[in-house]
Amino acid sequence: MSGERILLVDDAREVRDFLADVVLRPAGYSVVTANDGETALRLAQERLPDLILSDMQMPGLTGLALHAALAAAGKRPPFILMSAESSKELSARALKAGVTAFLAKPVDADDVLAAIRQALAPPPAARSLGTATLMLEKKVRQLETLQAVGRTLTSSLDLDKVLSRVVEAAVSLTGAEEGSLLLLDEHTGELLMRAARNFDDQFVRTFRLRSEDSLAGQVIRTGQPVILGVDSPTKIKTAYLVHSLIYMPLRMHGRVLGVLGVDNRQQGGRTFTEADKAPLAVLADFAAVAIENAQAYSRSDAERAKLDAILQETEDGVVVVDDANRIVLINRAARAAFNLDGANVENQSLGNLVNNNDLRGLLAHVAVHTSRAELTLDDGRVLNAHLTPIAGIGRAVVMQDITHLKQLDRIKSDFVTTVSHDLRSPLTAILGYVELLARVGPLNDQQTDFVRRVRYSVNAITSLITDLLDLGRVEAGFDTQKEAVNLSLVVRYAVEGLSNRAEAKKQKLATKLPPTPPPVYGNPIRLRQVASNLLDNAIKYTPEGGAIMVMVQETEDQEILMVQDSGVGIALADQPYIFDKFYRAKGVPENVPGTGLGLSIVKSIVENHGGRIWVESKPGEGSLFTVVLPKYKPEESPVPAARAAKTTPF
Repeated sequence: MSGERILLVDDAREVRDFLADVVLRPAGYSVVTANDGETALRLAQERLPDLILSDMQMPGLTGLALHAALAAAGKRPPFILMSAESSKELSARALKAGVTAFLAKPVDADDVLAAIRQALAPPPAARSLGTATLMLEKKVRQLETLQAVGRTLTSSLDLDKVLSRVVEAAVSLTGAEEGSLLLLDEHTGELLMRAARNFDDQFVRTFRLRSEDSLAGQVIRTGQPVILGVDSPTKIKTAYLVHSLIYMPLRMHGRVLGVLGVDNRQQGGRTFTEADKAPLAVLADFAAVAIENAQAYSRSDAERAKLDAILQETEDGVVVVDDANRIVLINRAARAAFNLDGANVENQSLGNLVNNNDLRGLLAHVAVHTSRAELTLDDGRVLNAHLTPIAGIGRAVVMQDITHLKQLDRIKSDFVTTVSHDLRSPLTAILGYVELLARVGPLNDQQTDFVRRVRYSVNAITSLITDLLDLGRVEAGFDTQKEAVNLSLVVRYAVEGLSNRAEAKKQKLATKLPPTPPPVYGNPIRLRQVASNLLDNAIKYTPEGGAIMVMVQETEDQEILMVQDSGVGIALADQPYIFDKFYRAKGVPENVPGTGLGLSIVKSIVENHGGRIWVESKPGEGSLFTVVLPKYKPEESPVPAARAAKTTPF
């Protein structure tokens, strides 16, 4: 060697740095590097290197294309081609094209230097070609073995099988007598033999090696491989003597899991070299990946079992379906609710298995946000069901048994209805006697004020009782008589009944009502009550001079009633609760009377008619209440012909 110039071409910086700084320059060569084929072609023509060491796959020109371009220009320096592709076809094509030598990646430093020496030395061409061919065949065998182990790793979750295959490959590639894979027990600090080749089974089962004072423990502590090649035997443990040995660490996420080892016990056997470390390093990485995969699978399986146990034991029913409503998961409570105990229901359509119209209705609509419905079961129980979309999976329905709450609510409603009904008679008597006070004699100013206050309080209580009785009747389903109703006509009557109040506050009350919209199926009295309550609220909460708009619109299947005002608005925090009984928003002026039942009555009536209601509001800007009701369909609504033609609300 006398400072021969080598052009090193590889698009991987770490490969260039390793070969240039660790292998070639320490060996006395002058190195110029390039990271693509076009740059290499220019440098080769300008600097005329003594040898070119090039990767096969690069930007611009491939290694073979670079060799061909130089040959076409009449420049034929020795050319060594490296490639991660180890097929015999590629190596044969490269050698046929006139490449001096072919090295399969990952390359070994000794192999690279040997190939360079042979390429630069002047031995006969046949001998040079034969040496390169032997090196190539060795690398091809190594790569084929490593590929086989890699296929085993990716195709099997059986850790013992993969680790045994790794040890077998280690013995085969190094020509060792024995091979072993030791794993560290973090609790005891001992190394256990997890896989072995050419060891006695009893020895493998009983093998224990302390990590503190052993070569394998040194590898665990330092993370560096150990290679021994000595004439006198070295003791690994009692009755375990070796003449040559390699221990390679199994690294994963910055820590060492264990050691992959090969050894020769017989004196005069093959002595291991640095070149044997490269394939063992790859096999050690394979083993570490297999162990990590097995641990990850074990953790995943444990978490899945834990989640399954939680879902199965919870008292709430849980059903998960895909986008086609096929069952992905169903727990024991849901099976019991729908009488599916013992049935194999996974991947079957929920609609075909469960004959519950409430559940089918909940699943019938495409869910973008969480939705809720009450499901009534065959045994009379009532479930509160929440449907939640799950991206990539489908939808989950969680069902809670609220039968006891419904019973409690029914008892409370019955109690309130009874008390309210019983209070009407004494209140009527009080109001009557208050009206008679002025007839029995003159009242002074203070007495007149007291009478006014009593009359106001009795009227307020009477209004509350009336609302409670109305709500009780709606919730109890007493107003079941329904017919085809002209929604515009119903709304017009409500507007006419409250127009005087709007005029008294100098409010601009406008309507936009189509004269003959398609009818809705409902109770005309209750539908008028919906419009009246919404309009009454708009008038009460809109200041003098404000504007109120009442509109009726239609879509393909629905009629829409909208009441918009320019009033005080509703705070965002209050909006989810305004339809609850007795709830009044915090920003309501103190001088505005109300029982907190008007919107609750509206919501109950709307839901009784199969509709929906919601509010959009901003404080200080006003509110928009929207009611959506299904259109009347004669084929679906049992309305007698004589009544179907009726369109007046009375």
